[in-house]
Amino acid sequence: MPTQPPDRGYAATRDQLHQRLRRIEGQVRGVQRMIDEDRWCPDVLLQIAAVQAALDKVALGLADDHARHCILEGPAGARDERTEELMAAVGRLVRRG
Repeated sequence: MPTQPPDRGYAATRDQLHQRLRRIEGQVRGVQRMIDEDRWCPDVLLQIAAVQAALDKVALGLADDHARHCILEGPAGARDERTEELMAAVGRLVRRG
């Protein structure tokens, strides 16, 4: 009998995540248009910063959901391992530059 994949902490907010990601996708397309239109570089950089901030907000929301659902509400024996996984992922997130 196949096993069910574990519920993810973001399952309840999946629609909100999709909506935010579609909005970010639109922002990225806007940056592409700005490049095509040879727009002023500082304006393009400002829009890129807005895209990064929006992605950071999504990432922090996912990290929060993971901490609450998968670590705090998950099996006690898995908390240390899951916390280490989360911190490694957050570490990769903040070292992007």
